[in-house]
Amino acid sequence: MSAASSNSQSNREAGGDEKRNKRESRRANTSRVSKPLPTAAKRIQRELTEVALDPPPNCSAGPKGDNIFEWYATILGPPGSVYDKGVFFLDIHFPTDYPFKPPKVTFRTRIYHCNINSQGTICLDILKDNWSAALTVSKVLLSICSLLTDCNPADPLVGSIATQYQTNREEHDRIAREWTKRYAT
Repeated sequence: MSAASSNSQSNREAGGDEKRNKRESRRANTSRVSKPLPTAAKRIQRELTEVALDPPPNCSAGPKGDNIFEWYATILGPPGSVYDKGVFFLDIHFPTDYPFKPPKVTFRTRIYHCNINSQGTICLDILKDNWSAALTVSKVLLSICSLLTDCNPADPLVGSIATQYQTNREEHDRIAREWTKRYAT
């Protein structure tokens, strides 16, 4: 084979490789664009629609900016409770394997409660061992509202507040109302 024809064949092969790389690159980009949402994102999107159309009583929730896995939530203190007239802000973080793992929910507003510590961590069975994929963020928010009405001193996160709740309810309620007025209004 002559040098000229060998050179010409090399150029064709190089050109073919270049075209093939461009084609593969376009396919990769196209598949990235049209790639369906992961299961977690689909489920969270469906729950967002549910919360928007039919929010739980005294609650609201939605994403922080464009990140579907990070939400803000607001809970109004249940009427008649020591948290009445309080507005409590929470953060909700959905794991990538949601709904098979529970969301991480924390209070951003300080609250005097035996099942919620100073870092905002919540001691609630459905957020830990009793989580089920059948639960939704709406049901979680309702459960937290219920916890504000009826705390669980038998399984406290803050033992001293639980003890006070059981032994000196009047003082407990006075402090809880004071904190609600100070931090949640």
